[in-house]
Amino acid sequence: MVPDVLRSVLLMFWLFVFVAGCASTPEPQPAETDSAGAGELVRQAWHAQQQGNTGQALDQYRQAFSLDPRNAMTANNLALLLREEGRFAEAISILRKGLEHSPDTEELHYNLAVISELYLLDLDTALRHYRRYQDLSEAEGKQVAGWIADLERRVE
Repeated sequence: MVPDVLRSVLLMFWLFVFVAGCASTPEPQPAETDSAGAGELVRQAWHAQQQGNTGQALDQYRQAFSLDPRNAMTANNLALLLREEGRFAEAISILRKGLEHSPDTEELHYNLAVISELYLLDLDTALRHYRRYQDLSEAEGKQVAGWIADLERRVE
């Protein structure tokens, strides 16, 4: 049997260990971005793409996007290059990730709608993103309205 004083000391010790352990647990930090490094990779990717080095351009755009996922232009360029390579599901995934960080970027909505409609035949997704594109975009209002009307007929 443990004497009451010893039990109290042990209880205080374990309580101290528990509280100290909780206090020393680091708080999760937000993911850091490297805009400068990403910018340089985007520049290199664009140059590689212009030279016809698609594989290199894809790798550099991917690296840039992982360094700074907030950059909608990088997401858009990467997705368009993936589309040109016939990698439609990957392109959609990149566009969706881009929209998580830049939900009001009209080009991301537009390209997501186009790839969904023309390549994946996902008319519901296409319609949703054409509508969002129309809300965000001032240009091409009548043309986009026609695309939306056409999709609405096909979805029904």
